[in-house]
Amino acid sequence: MASVEMRKLSVIGLLPQKDALLQSLMRLGVVELNSQEERLKEEEWAALVKKDSDEQTVYEMDSKIAAAAAALETLQQLGGTKKSLFAGRTPLSEAEFGQRLSQNGEAEQLVQGINQRQKEINAAKSEMVQLDTAIFSLTPWKAYDAPLSLTETKRASIFLGTVPASVGFSALVNEVQAADESAIVQQVFADKEFLYFNVVCLKENKDQVLDALRSKNFNLISFGDYEKTPSETITLLSEQKQEWEKKEKALEQEVASLASRQSEIELWHDSCIICRDRAAAYSDLLVTKTAFYFDGWMPYDAEAAVRSVLEENKCYYEIAAPAEEEDHPVLLRQKGLAEPFQVITDLYSTPSVRDLDPTPYLAPFYFIFFGLMLSDAAYGLILSVACFIIKKKFRLEGMMKQLITMFFYCGISTAFWGILFGGYFGNAISVIASTFFHSDFTLPPVWFDPVSDPMTLLVFSLILGAIHLFAGMGLQAYQLIRHGQVLDAIFDIFLWYLLLIGLVLFGIGGSVAEVVATIGKWMSIVGAVGILFTGGRSKKGIIGKLIGGLGSLYGITSYLSDVLSYSRLLALGLATGIVAQVINTLGSLAGGGVVGAIVMLVVFVVGHVFNMAINVMGSFVHASRLQYVEFFGKFFEGGGRAFRPFRRNTKYVDIVKEEK
Repeated sequence: MASVEMRKLSVIGLLPQKDALLQSLMRLGVVELNSQEERLKEEEWAALVKKDSDEQTVYEMDSKIAAAAAALETLQQLGGTKKSLFAGRTPLSEAEFGQRLSQNGEAEQLVQGINQRQKEINAAKSEMVQLDTAIFSLTPWKAYDAPLSLTETKRASIFLGTVPASVGFSALVNEVQAADESAIVQQVFADKEFLYFNVVCLKENKDQVLDALRSKNFNLISFGDYEKTPSETITLLSEQKQEWEKKEKALEQEVASLASRQSEIELWHDSCIICRDRAAAYSDLLVTKTAFYFDGWMPYDAEAAVRSVLEENKCYYEIAAPAEEEDHPVLLRQKGLAEPFQVITDLYSTPSVRDLDPTPYLAPFYFIFFGLMLSDAAYGLILSVACFIIKKKFRLEGMMKQLITMFFYCGISTAFWGILFGGYFGNAISVIASTFFHSDFTLPPVWFDPVSDPMTLLVFSLILGAIHLFAGMGLQAYQLIRHGQVLDAIFDIFLWYLLLIGLVLFGIGGSVAEVVATIGKWMSIVGAVGILFTGGRSKKGIIGKLIGGLGSLYGITSYLSDVLSYSRLLALGLATGIVAQVINTLGSLAGGGVVGAIVMLVVFVVGHVFNMAINVMGSFVHASRLQYVEFFGKFFEGGGRAFRPFRRNTKYVDIVKEEK
């Protein structure tokens, strides 16, 4: 079992040692602190202690972290400093981290300067948007040659407006002049939607003219902020926009020139995270006027190091194994080839304290299923080589490291199955040989070709599925026996083994020997009768137990549907091969020669990149589904709480512990 044994830790210390102890525990990074909320609900505790806190520091550090993150985002956008998807944290020893941090006094001012420039850039962008909007609104009025501030003379009113284009200019003029015979209407511009015009009318008739226009869905336009003509105003606004563009560009260049100092901000960002988390940890402590208390969890193999720190800080402590079935955080630690496959378990759920860690058991099946579904030797080789290069070039950590390593192994599995099935970019070798060299050369499969013999692959897939399901049932039996439920293991698992294996032997045993079929028949009968009489043992009354047994026996349909789920191994394996063959056929349509070679190359590269990408994703998803639904459904509960130690959760710098 890859779940690490845990130890419960309880600590009492004097207040002067509190800060030093938390710093030491944070550097050690192996203790998870428990919340004390439940303990404070107990009257005897609440009367003696209170919850510690340093909310002011947490708030201040959160603000600084947000400011640093904003500055880094600005540098990435304007300074061209975006990191690769696979780039990990920069490793620094504790001494290097402390030294660089002590020399990093200007980081906060640097962050403030970058964020201030970003505010000014945003203000410039906002101004330019407003200017663009104003220019856009003035553009239809460029032909209007009067100042926009001119809205009246001594006896006349002047105004601008629009009506729907469907009104028509002649009808518009008639409507206005019906209200004021002396009115002048000039069309300035027209498009598919509106007529843009100006009206000059007597002041005393303005209201009548406006009333007449409103019946035509008139919209009065005002440019009260501008004094010059529309054309002159547009020129002025364009010049202002150019000035703002120059200012924006200058600010962006200033920010870009600071890109070389990104590491300073990252270091400061992570130092703020450390300060914030250390201050936040105070809320998990209970204090009196002179002492403090906390409890938590740690791995059993960290006991010596934790004892040393506690004794160094003159603390009283107790370390104990958890009580049976006591809820505690779960730490998974894999060894060997199973290690990268823990990412599959983590993506589903952390095991509960009652669960086995499923990772060592799912790893070989996942390895086989992924390769069987992709099943092309060339794709597998490319996948493994790409992952190998990424592992060598980048310092990977955490889930990314697990994923890349897992895909490296899955590429090996893919290549293996591809050789067995004769898939090398589908049938690319035979297509290229026949198209360009007029040869019937091909690389035959070591085992068989699934495209021409899909039934063999289907049967093989179902057999693998049955083995997978039986393994899950076996793990459930083991867990039941481990928890003292031996009869449950016999009734709920081994009787099903008898029934299912017996049915298989009865169905196919006749082709081997009659005695095999006979043995299978009796195994099936014993299994079915046993399930009938024990499947409802938790029910009340004889009738209830029999009905429960019948319900349990009906569960055989779920086993059949589970086995049929493994036909997806056939489906995805065929999809990869058939799509690859279609791509090769399309590439060969132009025939041989130079043109044909160019067409083949383009179609080959684009098509196979797409086919590989989509089927790698499909294999990942469906291989995971077979674990989550079929395999985990037989024995795994999940819902556990992952171990989250109190440590330096930095984002950009990995502070490497120095060996003593």
